[in-house]
Amino acid sequence: MWDHEIRAMVSTHAIIAASIVVATVVPAALVPDFSIYGTHLVWLYSVSGAVVAVSVAIFWLLGISPPTRKHSLGYKLSRLFRSCLYFFLSCLFFHTVVVLYGAPLIDSALETFSLAVLLSSLTTVRCLCVLGPNVQAWIRVFSRHGAMSVWDTCLQIMVALTVLGAWMGAFPIPLDWEKPWQVWPISCSLGAMLGYLSGLVVAPMWIHYNRKQLTYKCK
Repeated sequence: MWDHEIRAMVSTHAIIAASIVVATVVPAALVPDFSIYGTHLVWLYSVSGAVVAVSVAIFWLLGISPPTRKHSLGYKLSRLFRSCLYFFLSCLFFHTVVVLYGAPLIDSALETFSLAVLLSSLTTVRCLCVLGPNVQAWIRVFSRHGAMSVWDTCLQIMVALTVLGAWMGAFPIPLDWEKPWQVWPISCSLGAMLGYLSGLVVAPMWIHYNRKQLTYKCK
């Protein structure tokens, strides 16, 4: 059981990582003068869209999402609406947090909100895929010893590394190096992406080497 879930996790992460590469390479062939620095927002939204689309498709095909007892169209539409609402609220939450940490309130507001969209795409969407639009489940997973499956543990690692990467990416911005990647919010979004990619590798490896110590309560 463990080996099967870890292999599924590795395959899922490999596909998501490949989608990020494609989302970086394809615009370079379609958008004039495309670059991660020069047309950063184009790259940011391209990557965000790819991660969201691939994550939703893969987790749905794997059946990782919590099963729904109600199969009516109205219930499914309500679930979809709540998921979209949670994603939007997550964008507002990250935008507020980033501003409180020193981002310009009015100047570069579009760039700040775009960073919030990227962070939501890398973290909130995965929460929605694994746990569904269930705030109580989110609180449980991110509380101490709240994970009930390897996917919950993976979610904890992925979110932590992504947020940590974005936070560390802010450190070079005030330095007077005058590098193109110091323009807001390039270093933070690159840090978030590096943290997310690190999580794709670290999470299954950590779970594999620590599986004897991992015990889960029954749902």
